[in-house]
Amino acid sequence: MRISFLLHNGYHYGGTIRATFTLAEELARRHEVEIVSVFRHRDRPVLGLPADVTLRHLVDLREDSPGYDGDHPDLHRPAEVFPRGDGRWKQYSALTDARIGEYLRGVAADVLVGTRPGLNVHLARQARRGPVLVGQEHLVLAGHSRRLRWDIGHEYRLLDAVTTVTEADARAYRRMGLPGVRIEAVPNGVPAPALPPADPAARTVVAAGRLTRVKRYDVLVDAFAEVATDHPDWTLRIYGTGDAAEDLTAPLARRIADHGLGGQVFLMGAVEAMEPEWVKGSIAAVTSQRESFGLTIVEAMRCGLPVVATDCPNGPREIIQDGVDGRLVPVDDVAAVAAALRGLVEDDELRAKTARAALASSERFDPVRIAARHEALWTELVDRGASRRVHSAGRARRHHEIGRAVDAVYVLKAKAGRLVRGLLGRFR
Repeated sequence: MRISFLLHNGYHYGGTIRATFTLAEELARRHEVEIVSVFRHRDRPVLGLPADVTLRHLVDLREDSPGYDGDHPDLHRPAEVFPRGDGRWKQYSALTDARIGEYLRGVAADVLVGTRPGLNVHLARQARRGPVLVGQEHLVLAGHSRRLRWDIGHEYRLLDAVTTVTEADARAYRRMGLPGVRIEAVPNGVPAPALPPADPAARTVVAAGRLTRVKRYDVLVDAFAEVATDHPDWTLRIYGTGDAAEDLTAPLARRIADHGLGGQVFLMGAVEAMEPEWVKGSIAAVTSQRESFGLTIVEAMRCGLPVVATDCPNGPREIIQDGVDGRLVPVDDVAAVAAALRGLVEDDELRAKTARAALASSERFDPVRIAARHEALWTELVDRGASRRVHSAGRARRHHEIGRAVDAVYVLKAKAGRLVRGLLGRFR
């Protein structure tokens, strides 16, 4: 098969990019695979280029590049095809609408795969007839805005399949009612590490992720503080940085200092590869309020670490078997996180046993197995033939008109908010 993935920015770093690169590399062993990145902001991908996979871009944001698009007038005109409800909407433009449309109408592929809702909508609206259209959900349906869910309910009807990373999210999509669209849950694949498994005798807890509010590292620091008092030989290492919207590095550093844990809790910053860092620990911790899947959980387990994770929607409960290969605790519960950590910290035999179970159970996420599930679905759809569903003219017109009206309300609301904030600022 000829398979083409459409990705927001393959030159950056993130869970969707890692999952796409891993899947593409495994599929490229047997198929012709390309990744088309809407944006390119650097010369080389942060994660490196997957073996035997072609990577190309549509919009060049490198200022020193001969193909720099930053001065293109359409880059500063708002997108009309990419849906306003997608959180990335402001990064898209009339230029991306045109470039993505040109790619979708001309690409020679048997399967086209979108990797975020806005790009899946592009597939539905702009792809030529012929290829099988697959929309991947790397987040969760419930986490999208009402405006975006409305577009999903309309446009995804033209896709051949939607795949989610958890069964819970697949059920949510099935409840939406997308007649004729295959909806399947296929988790992300994680390669086996090139290093030996972690040593259960290590006295280190490891966490990794964006330093943002949803990850609740404040809960983790507070919980570790309860354990650290009795176990001064244990340390906590937190890897990662904030993002453009939020960076809690400074508040977390102050929290660590307030607990007097400067010698036991360390903010390690970002690293290129986590495998060498996971294996330095003997326990991993994930304290998120929500996870679309829980890629770091699987990565840690594949390195032989039992994970203490919050039982948040949607992924952890589909990865961890509580009390067997890790622990699940209530969200935002410092005492529960502390108790679960303490249970593993204070019982060397339990920690080693749980580590072995984590290593064994995580084999089900091997990319070979995950790619085979995608292949089976896509081969079936290709053999059947892509759908030729289209919206009726009336249905399409109503959706467009209602969407424009809703968008106008959002614009007015934003203007009113700016006006109110401006007035309040004058009185301060």
